[in-house]
This record gives sequence, structure tokens and C-alpha cells, in this order.
Amino acid sequence: MRLRLRPVDSSFFDLFTDSARHLVSGAALLAEVMDDSVDRADVARRMHDAEHAADETTHQLIRKVNSTFVTPFDREDIYALASGLDDVMDHMDEVVDMIEVYEVKVLPPALSDQVVVLQRCAELTAQAMPRLQSMKDLSEYWIEINRLENQGDKNHRRILAKLFSGEYKAMEVLKLKDIVEALEAAIDDFETVANTIEQIAVKES
Repeated sequence: MRLRLRPVDSSFFDLFTDSARHLVSGAALLAEVMDDSVDRADVARRMHDAEHAADETTHQLIRKVNSTFVTPFDREDIYALASGLDDVMDHMDEVVDMIEVYEVKVLPPALSDQVVVLQRCAELTAQAMPRLQSMKDLSEYWIEINRLENQGDKNHRRILAKLFSGEYKAMEVLKLKDIVEALEAAIDDFETVANTIEQIAVKES
């Protein structure tokens, strides 16, 4: 039987929770930018601010790992989880930035379906983070994230089929495809986070 010293300090779990909450904020901004009437430059500015705040939380996590003798679970898993959460935020920021920089006037309505998936993934991830400390009641989380990722894959294929249907001009297709792919990457990142948490739970059980 493996015995491990476990720190009482809950700050790691607080930081993971903060990191996931940034994703909820980012997903809300992503939903906002889907509205064709919104001031997208303003949304992009707020998203960049949110991304910087998320980066700072990631840096705090890394500094905490590097300065702590006994960590709540393996260091490489902490790095992987912190990196995975950061990747989600980076891709959401990328989507908003491309919509503004590419000067996309009207977005395909189906993109909102992907944003709904992202919002649900963000909510579930934020709810799961506090449970890392006890490692209890997490299996439903990663199962549901996997289901949502599969739904995102289906949405992705249908959106691409629509883009290449001839309804859009070639330049619009190029711009929109970049945005579609970044949305898909953000959903995939959520599954990576869920897989990391599952691996941690298995190790710690």
C-alpha cells in the first residue's frame, strides 16, 4: 500500500477553482460576441483582460508547485491540469480575436451551438474543481464532458458541411473555418482537462 503525506493547505484547489471560473467568464464573453449587433471590439478587449487574469492564475499555480515541498498530487499532473485549463482560455480568446480582426459581420447561427457546448463544459469544470480535494463524485463530470465533446464533433462536421455548401464566398469560408476550428479546439481542450482529472483520480484512488 502506498502512503502519501497530504498537505492540509487548500490553496492549490482554490487556484484550480479560480482558473475554471475564468473559463466560465470567457465562455460568457464568447456567447456575447456571437450577437451580430454587439460591439465586438469591446468584447475582444474584455476577453483579452479575462485571458490575462487567467494567465496570472496559471502563473500562481506554477509558482505554487515550484515552491511547495509536498503537493496534493503528482507535480506533472498539476502542470498538465494547469496547462489544459490555460489552453481552453487561449482558444476562446483566439476565437473572439479572429472575429474582430477578420471583421466578420455575420456569423453562421450554428456557431452558437458550439458556444452552448463550451458554456456547459465550463460550468461543469468549475463545479468539478472543488471536488478535487476529496476526489469524490467526479466520474459523472468526465463522462458528461466526453458526451459534450462528441456533440461538439457532430456540430463541427455539420458546420463545415454548411461552409463548403457553396452558400459562402471563398474568402468568408477561409475566415469562418479558422473560427470554427478554434471553437472545436476549445471543446477538445475541455476533454483533455477531464481526462487529466480522471487520470489523477485513478492514481489517487
